[in-house]
Amino acid sequence: MRMRIIGGTVVDPGYYEGLADILVEDGKIAGIVENTPDAMPGKTSNTQHDAFRIIDASGKIVTPGLIDMHVHLREPGHEHKETIASGCRAAARGGFTAVCCMPNTQPVNDSTAVTGFILSQAKKAKQVRVYPVGAVSKGLDGKQLCDFGGLKRAGIVAVSDDGHPVTNSLLMRQALESAGALGLPVISHSEDLSLAAGGVMNEGDVSKKLTYRGIPNACESIMVMRDIALCELTGAPLHIAHVSTVESVRALRAAKARSVNVTAETAPHYFMLTDAVVEKYGTHAKMSPPLRSGRDREAIREALSDGTIDVIATDHAPHSDKEKAVVFADAANGIIGLETSVSLGLALVKDGVLSLSGLVEKMSAHPARILGLQSGLRPGYPADITIIDPELSYVVNAAAFESLSRNTPFDGWQLTGKAVLTMIGGRIVYEDGIS
Repeated sequence: MRMRIIGGTVVDPGYYEGLADILVEDGKIAGIVENTPDAMPGKTSNTQHDAFRIIDASGKIVTPGLIDMHVHLREPGHEHKETIASGCRAAARGGFTAVCCMPNTQPVNDSTAVTGFILSQAKKAKQVRVYPVGAVSKGLDGKQLCDFGGLKRAGIVAVSDDGHPVTNSLLMRQALESAGALGLPVISHSEDLSLAAGGVMNEGDVSKKLTYRGIPNACESIMVMRDIALCELTGAPLHIAHVSTVESVRALRAAKARSVNVTAETAPHYFMLTDAVVEKYGTHAKMSPPLRSGRDREAIREALSDGTIDVIATDHAPHSDKEKAVVFADAANGIIGLETSVSLGLALVKDGVLSLSGLVEKMSAHPARILGLQSGLRPGYPADITIIDPELSYVVNAAAFESLSRNTPFDGWQLTGKAVLTMIGGRIVYEDGIS
């Protein structure tokens, strides 16, 4: 089907920003053209059986497809929490055209067979693009490197032991060297397990009040500093996942000033929430790394603003009600995020932390650059497109999510701005309230 997306504000950082129409033909971007009445085609029916469809994006934002480079789809092994199909539907509803799924499944994605299974299930789902992340070490045990070459040929785009830090510094160096030679970034889960041992939330006034054992900021920042040192030693690409502390931000800022080959991400919960909400939301506010102090949250927002943090990723971590409906210390870590990320990101724009273009960079252009993926509204590129209504106000209803899980502290929040259409290769996989 040929399509023309008319009247929207096109935001493709570094290429085009302004009011324009986008032409889609044969699943690809055919061009960005001025929005004028005489340029309109004669046929304007919206029925899917027509050879041409016009999509009215007036008052909306049209961006390259959003990419979430850190999600947990749980399949294989934990399909009661999420399946690849349900996670992909949640991603499409959230405005994402691509997701990168972490390897801590059962079995672990440390083999070409598991990578192939994930890609096969994603193909069956016929939703968003799925890019698997392979394990750094076999079984995530931190002892022996995986066959990165074989995993890359099977389809991975990065390696990580996410959920488990690579505690052996020599193994981490070898991972950086081996993956770097193949053009694969290493995604670091930065956590000193000895400092984290027994901790269930951020160490501070709130943990003391609740008498919960705390996890200090140094638990994260020590490992961030180590991995930056190894990145500087090897020159290989390193990406720091889910940054949450002011000390990590300082280390990253200093490393970037030295032109170290490091990038970083944070998640919406770290720039929206603090550890104070643990009292209100209970286990729906339990995650790893934990929610930090107001000082840390402000540091994260500043780091997003000045470019120290490159990417906003959800760390979408589905868990069943049973795994969250327990005492805080026993609850699973993590929250879901695919269906609220755009709205929370737009809050940064409203607050002046990011420009609209800056938000699109952090949710599309930068993840694509880090992972070596194609992103943009350039002629000849795949028509992976997200349309956002920045003024649409709604109340979050987790019970209506596409995700199989409901573990979010944002349930019931009034948010403004939402994805209303998601297109992948010229095929619409989600639309709501757009003509």
